[in-house]
Amino acid sequence: MQATLALLLIIGLLFGTAWAARKLSGGKGFGQGGMKIVGGVALGPRERIVLVEVGDSWLVIGIVPGQIRTLHQLPKGTAPEAEATSAAAELPFAQWLKSIKERQNNV
Repeated sequence: MQATLALLLIIGLLFGTAWAARKLSGGKGFGQGGMKIVGGVALGPRERIVLVEVGDSWLVIGIVPGQIRTLHQLPKGTAPEAEATSAAAELPFAQWLKSIKERQNNV
């Protein structure tokens, strides 16, 4: 009986702490603080380049096992729709990603 009450008390404390943390963070969930993934491309099975929107800028981030590095910083733009993208109207970022992917395939 004592073990059951102790377990219920611990579970209640966990839920109470989670509730308090959510109230103190202004109702936002964890990990939703002003960052948004705009796009990305896989260069290999464990290597990626990701475009992240932070405030009024975009960050090009390279992700490999054990490392995350900022490769470039761009002013915030608009991401083109997938079906509306044409070779003539590509963003410089999209052209840059394609050239990296082509170099990776040629190696």
